[in-house]
Amino acid sequence: MKKQRLITGLKEDRPEALRDIYLAHRKAFLRYSKKYPITASMAEDVYQDAIIILRDNARQGKLDNLKSELRTYLFSIGKYLIYAHLRKQKKVHLVEDFSEMYNEQTVMSEIVEATIPDGERKHQMQLALEQLGGKCREILYLFYYRGFSLDEIVETLGYSSKDVAKSQKSRCIKSLKALVKSPSYG
Repeated sequence: MKKQRLITGLKEDRPEALRDIYLAHRKAFLRYSKKYPITASMAEDVYQDAIIILRDNARQGKLDNLKSELRTYLFSIGKYLIYAHLRKQKKVHLVEDFSEMYNEQTVMSEIVEATIPDGERKHQMQLALEQLGGKCREILYLFYYRGFSLDEIVETLGYSSKDVAKSQKSRCIKSLKALVKSPSYG
């Protein structure tokens, strides 16, 4: 398993393991950090600090039974560091406002606004989105609302390839259409 090999590499202080992790997730983390009120240079600093913490945690054995993906764990560290920075700067209210502004209901509304022309069955689409799985809502939001390319979605959501992301998006659209066409929405 690649994840275990990388964790072992971090524990054994192998530079190639650290480099591989750093390069694999850097662009996606920097894109992820844009939703917080921090500068690009601060995002770089946070990412580097998160990598160091990840390495230290691996050395201490804290990743031995890691259930999540390394990327998820790394992003969680980064998110914590961003919150700590914002607290020091007294900008936590901005993050809290963002969280309220972009709750799941808002995301679903934004997907509807971005994908359904005015006058069409927006209400049915809203109801169907509520029943769609979280991964589907996320990929549709990134593609239709945020304008991410399939390559960016692969990086952000951790799909193994562009073809996998394209297939997933296609399945999500098909599921969404089936939900909208179902008699309970008409």
